[in-house]
Amino acid sequence: MTMYGIIDCDNCYVSCERVFRPDLEGKPVVVLSNNDGCVVARSNEAKAMGIKAGTPYFQLEQMFPGKKIAVFSSNYELYGEMTGRVVDIIRSEAPSYFRYSIDECFVKFPDASNVNLKEWGERLHKKIRQWVGMPVSIGIAPNKTLAKVASHFAKKVAGYNHCCIIDTEEKREKALKLYPVEEVWGVGRRYAARLANVGVKTAYDFSALHGDWINATFRNITIWRTWAELNGQDCVPDEEYAAKKSICTSRSFNGMVDDLDTLSTHVSNYAARCAEKLRVQHSVAAVVAVFAHTNFFREDLPQYSNFAEITIPTPSNSTVTIVKAAKEALATIFIPGYKYKKAGVIVMGVTPDMPVQHDLFDIAPEKYTRMRCLDEAIDRVNRIYGTETVVLGAQQYNTNNETGKADVFANAIRHDFRSGNPTTRWKDVIKLK
Repeated sequence: MTMYGIIDCDNCYVSCERVFRPDLEGKPVVVLSNNDGCVVARSNEAKAMGIKAGTPYFQLEQMFPGKKIAVFSSNYELYGEMTGRVVDIIRSEAPSYFRYSIDECFVKFPDASNVNLKEWGERLHKKIRQWVGMPVSIGIAPNKTLAKVASHFAKKVAGYNHCCIIDTEEKREKALKLYPVEEVWGVGRRYAARLANVGVKTAYDFSALHGDWINATFRNITIWRTWAELNGQDCVPDEEYAAKKSICTSRSFNGMVDDLDTLSTHVSNYAARCAEKLRVQHSVAAVVAVFAHTNFFREDLPQYSNFAEITIPTPSNSTVTIVKAAKEALATIFIPGYKYKKAGVIVMGVTPDMPVQHDLFDIAPEKYTRMRCLDEAIDRVNRIYGTETVVLGAQQYNTNNETGKADVFANAIRHDFRSGNPTTRWKDVIKLK
């Protein structure tokens, strides 16, 4: 019998920060969004205090006067590196795996008859905790949706010892009756509101509905697959979530931008990040889109928003190609006189990078080989010496006075409480007394 597991890093961003700050164990910790806007991650202690996700940072002191709360700016370089170490351990312990998100990874056991999955899960948790310092919760079941349900109970119920298995009909029904429908993977609040209108409150209520009614009401393959998996079927393809079909990188600015050069630098950085993500999942994109808008909360200022896309004749994951297309798209929508607050880049038409259909009229197909070699070299340097060690000229805001290198984050993102990167940057290596 095939079984699936999902390994979920508990309070991922907070746990990454605590690895190098063990003094914060058992204390309230929050991580803020880009530009230190609002709370995006909370420790269990912060949740117990009543701190909600999305709480604006400036309100924390007002809402919790006199309380000591450790605050960190988002540090995605650290989080990506630490969770990458977790995935490396999972890779060595599981027959097959695929990463679903920064803090979740699926594993698959094509034949689980000879494996004690409970022992395997508890041993994996102990190994990750010992080797990386990150706590994880592990859910195991006959399909991915039930595995997600199991991971919820592994996280919430101490008696499961960080690993919960749903492998019988009795366990399935018991778990679904205790699981709110809005928490079900693939349902969410939008569908949950419609289901509440017909009296569906739990995952079990949802699973008890008739499949024909699900099809007629929602006309959505994803919601039908969710219903089928809650009933024990295995019908979500492994590749469904293994690679993203589109990738978006966007941020609000630290302040407002009114000139094309600065806006173009922001967009170039977002485009470079999209290209890097494409290479990580071995994909190429055929369309590059850019959007930009003003601050809609500033009613005293003129408002503007727009969107444009550029089709790449030969799909690519080259940083040079993606950045060039993004700048061309931005130039078509930029209008002087407005104060822009946010921009973003979306790559679409994502397909595997092998094989790639080249443009029939391309007069220099060999340039793609050169671009691939260039990107591989830059990626290698940035892995060794830290992200953004080597960047395009279009990505540079200014030079960091401390390192003497181009700093693509300077003046771009506010991060007053950002921790160091001791695993990827020499200047942040921990010094022992």
